[in-house]
Order: sequence, then structure tokens, then C-alpha cells
Amino acid sequence: MSRPTRRLVIAVRADPVICGHSGEARNLAEVALTRGFDDVRLLTWPIPTLQAAGLPLKPLDRLLPYSPGITVERPESVGDYRVPDGRHIAGLTGRLVELLSEPVPTVCLSMYLVPHTQVINDAVASARAAGFDPQVRTIAKAVGSDVTNVIRSCLREGRFGAATVLLTTFLASDEVVAVSEYTRDEIIASAEEVDAHCGTTFAEQCRRRVAVSYPPIDASAFLDPAPADVEAALARRGLRRGSYILFLSRVARAKGIYDLVIAYGQMKARDDVKLVIAGTGPALEHVQAMAKEDDRIIFLTDVDDDEKPLLMAGCAAYALPTKPEPDFVETFGIALAEKALSGGGPIVTTLTGGTGEAVGDAAIIVEAGDIGALAEALDRVVLDMPDSEKRELEARARAHARQFDRGAVFDDLFRYEVQPSR
Repeated sequence: MSRPTRRLVIAVRADPVICGHSGEARNLAEVALTRGFDDVRLLTWPIPTLQAAGLPLKPLDRLLPYSPGITVERPESVGDYRVPDGRHIAGLTGRLVELLSEPVPTVCLSMYLVPHTQVINDAVASARAAGFDPQVRTIAKAVGSDVTNVIRSCLREGRFGAATVLLTTFLASDEVVAVSEYTRDEIIASAEEVDAHCGTTFAEQCRRRVAVSYPPIDASAFLDPAPADVEAALARRGLRRGSYILFLSRVARAKGIYDLVIAYGQMKARDDVKLVIAGTGPALEHVQAMAKEDDRIIFLTDVDDDEKPLLMAGCAAYALPTKPEPDFVETFGIALAEKALSGGGPIVTTLTGGTGEAVGDAAIIVEAGDIGALAEALDRVVLDMPDSEKRELEARARAHARQFDRGAVFDDLFRYEVQPSR
């Protein structure tokens, strides 16, 4: 077997985890095969570990396969049960050292600073200390909740030492990027707070070094779905084109799902359109209990990646009334951009976090948490908005979202060649 000539390793929570950066990793991996990388590896966690963590997971028997040339590695833990988390991190780090020991130019990309960037930093340091002289370039991508959840929680709790570790881990990479302008601003604001408390200089480094790399989307999977495929998918679900409002996202309080269910109950148009809630998440059972007396609310918990654009294309409106919560802020909104590419009815959302970057000027915006305004906006879309205005919104949304196609995002992120080791 011939040795690869160029390798990409992405450390990430990959499929089957339902999260934005698992999709990002898949899309970057697929493009890498067309850009000169002949060995692409996703370094991730054993499935039993993901299941034990309680993360929302896709059905294992319905995962889309990766292209030949992409290898998903799930190293087993090292050591025994007495060090539960460290065992898995040691397995990931050790496997990466093995890859770096081979004389193959390598790019290592991490999504999520702890532990994935930490794994890469430690592996590179160990490989160099061992004398392997790896030709490696490292990229750390702050995916949003790195900041809005992890760093911000450290600052709220006065744990400046932990925040310092996170920022030094991030800045130790050769390149540092954020998933949106909002996330970049949050990183800098967090760094300023740490600097004020500790006398450090993180904010200046972040302002100078942190670039923005938006989530990569496989636009071809969403653009121009065949009308017959849309009709068939809707028929399987007992739906008709334009007969439902769609919420397709993680079912969680921060996504505005409670506001949407209450708003739907207040809508004048509820007799004209059903509410389809597609997804799983921590609030699912509670929301199902709220809606148990309303047969106009439909729950779909088994929507796969192939069906998603078809449901989006057939809806009367797509609603994502996301709102800031202490543990989560929508730092971009990948589903919003996917919906924009798919066509269908207008997007109704809020300007929370980075959602404005995802939708541009092609969505109907309501104030986060304003249930009355949400109901009124959806009523206007269903009952009053002319078809010409809907078509104009659809065209603007698609034009805006095309910039997030995975090929363009990849080429911008990987614009540097692998450099010799220092």
C-alpha cells in the first residue's frame, strides 16, 4: 500500500452526533479529497462514549457513508476506569502521535477547543519532543459554544484560570478561526475580560489573529430539489406543499421551541397550516406533553439528511425563533442557511447571536422572546404575503446562502500550504 502524500486530520465530535460541527467536518472532509488530500481522517469518540454522554445522536443505521479516502477513527480509551475522561483523551492523542510520526505533510483541524484543540496541541508537542519532526500545520476553529458556553461560564463563575487555559490553547495553533463575526467578537470580549483581571494580552492577539470561517454547507444537497421528490417525501409524512410551518432543529429552549408552540396556538392561520417539529433534543418530551391535545402539531424524530431539504422546500414558512440562554446562543444558524438554499416558504427568525450573518436581509425578523410578534409574522406569511414577495425573499435568501458552499469555505480556510516543521 502506497504512503499518502498529503493528510488532513479533523478532531471533532463527528457523526452520529447531531451538531453543526459534525456536519462541518463531513463537508470539509469531502472537499479535501478534491483538493489534493489523499488521506482524510476524522478523529473522534467511540460510539458507546457518545451514547453515555447523553448527546443527541442520529440513528446508526441511517448515517450517510463517507467517500472512499475518508477514514473515521474512534480510538479506544487508554488505561482503566479510574481516570474516566483522561483515558479517552489519551487514546485520541496517542493515535494522532502515531499519524504524525509518519513523514506525511499534515494539516490538523480541531473543532471545539476542549478537548480537541488540546489533543492536537499535545500530540504535536509530543511528536516533536520525540524527534519525529512532523510537517504539520494546525488550525483551531472556535465553533461558538466554545465561547458562549465554556469560556463565558468560566468568566461568570470567576474561574479565570480555566479561561486562561482555554485562550492559550486556542492561540497555540498556527491559525485560529471563528465560526462567525459574532463569535469572533465574543472571543475578543472574553479575552478583554480575562486581560482586565489577569493582566494578560489575549485580546490584542485575538484581534490580530482570529479570522472568520463560516460553516461549510454542501449546497448541492439543498439546491433545486426535484419537485417529484418533494411531493413524495411530503406524502409519506401525510403533508402537502405549503400546508405546514416547519421547525427543523435541535428541540431545546434556546431554539425558541416553547415560544413557537405557544405562538402557534395564538395564530389565526393555525387552521390553514400544521406545525411540524422535526428533530430531537432535551426539550422534546416536555414539548410533546405541551402539545398532546393539539393534533395540528406533528413531531418527526427520524428525519435524515436526505429528507431534510425536501421538508424545507415544501413548507409554508420555516421558523427558528432562537433566543439567548445562559448555556447557549445561536452563533450562526446552519439550518437557516440550509433552508435558504432549499427554497420554500420564507424564513422567520430572530437576530440572536450570528443569525443575521446566516440570513442576511432575506428573512422576516422578530424580537427574540416576543411570542405575539412571532404569531403575527407567521400569520402574515401564511395569510397575507403575496406570492411575488415570497419569491423575492426566496431568491435573495438563496443568493446570500451560496457563499457558504463547502468548496468556497474550504478554499478560504485551507489557503496556506503545509509548512515545514519549525
